[in-house]
Amino acid sequence: MNAPRIGLGYDCHRLEVGGDCYIGGVLFDSELAPVGHSDADVLLHAVCDAILGAAGLEDLGTTFSDNDERWRDCSSSVFVEHCMAKISKKSLGLVSLDCVLICDNPIISPQRAAIRQRLSELTQLEIDRINVKGKTTENGDAMRITAQVVALLIES
Repeated sequence: MNAPRIGLGYDCHRLEVGGDCYIGGVLFDSELAPVGHSDADVLLHAVCDAILGAAGLEDLGTTFSDNDERWRDCSSSVFVEHCMAKISKKSLGLVSLDCVLICDNPIISPQRAAIRQRLSELTQLEIDRINVKGKTTENGDAMRITAQVVALLIES
């Protein structure tokens, strides 16, 4: 059966003052930065989880365990490249990504085009197959960033 496969990715990180703030593989000029074992790129983590889920593979936390020192301070771009190789081995191809970032700071819109471009480079998708939306919490939780991603895969 050549039915499409859909995966939902989710990730959330606490924000703290100081450090580098990578979102979607793009460095933001921000006083706040996500905290995590790797570079804590919440969007790339959710992208990976969506791709892995659609492919029926182990989730992000299992594939890139925070108990594994190989992944400490690792660029999450490496995770996306690894996930793309995994789906290729299963004869699956990524068709589209729909991404939502939820945070009060940093503001996503000034870097939206750069994030889409970086996701295109990492996944080999055309930019019009990638959507990135920034939403706020309406001052509900300024010290957290969340990402949700839907990925569509088909047999290649």
